[in-house]
Amino acid sequence: MSHAALRFLRHALPALLLATALVAEEKPQAKKEGPIQDNSFLIEEAYNQEVGVVQHINTFTRYQDSKDWVYTFTQEWPFGSQAHQLSFTLPYQRLGASLDGKQAFGDVAINYRYQLLGDGDALVAISPRLSVILPTGDAKTGYGRGALGLQVNFPVSWVLNDSFVAHTNIGATHTPRAQNPLGERASTQDLMLGQSLIWLVNPRFNVMLEFVHTGGQAVAGPNQTERQTATYLSPGIRWAYNFPSGLQIVPGLAFPIGVGASKGEKAVFLYLSFEHPFK
Repeated sequence: MSHAALRFLRHALPALLLATALVAEEKPQAKKEGPIQDNSFLIEEAYNQEVGVVQHINTFTRYQDSKDWVYTFTQEWPFGSQAHQLSFTLPYQRLGASLDGKQAFGDVAINYRYQLLGDGDALVAISPRLSVILPTGDAKTGYGRGALGLQVNFPVSWVLNDSFVAHTNIGATHTPRAQNPLGERASTQDLMLGQSLIWLVNPRFNVMLEFVHTGGQAVAGPNQTERQTATYLSPGIRWAYNFPSGLQIVPGLAFPIGVGASKGEKAVFLYLSFEHPFK
């Protein structure tokens, strides 16, 4: 892990933990019960945030060979009721596509999700998501697409039995007039397929196995694209700390491993979320 990334984590995460804990202490509620649910890593569950509860999600991925890394911060809010959820995702990264190796913010996603079927207590839940990808990253250095994009994802969550839960994702992204570092533009289409299996060892400790395949397009020239694919199998663990105030902290750790065309690629994935009530 780079020294800059370590400095960023040392300053950002403790400050967020302290601020979240202080906010949660102001609104005492009953201790959060039940198993960990909406804290998967690479796969999206179909559970919207409960009314009066907000979640702050931090992820950090470091790739073994390139030494590149990506940090993301996501905040999820219920909007009026549990049927509607708003969120945003902010990436900060160091990527090999950069022309100068700098660290910079990428494209921000603004997300809306609708609880179409079920909730956290249902055997099956479906919660489609629509996202607008804002061109906030610098396309000239490879940190953004250089154009507004639209993304859809269709997550389905299944309670298989008392010990196992599964999540299925099918998603796609369309970016008209995407731009490469040379300033050339073309329309790109991306597809994502994902599947996870969660073993509820106990309500506060889970073992996870996630599978993600992405097939995308990169701008190769004016109105020309080239195909790019990536496939990862990611074993991981997560555990929860529940507080009387209603604050729940969920750390996690995973090790994405490239398979198929991505064989040989490895990464370390760190996860930390804070969920607490608000009024």
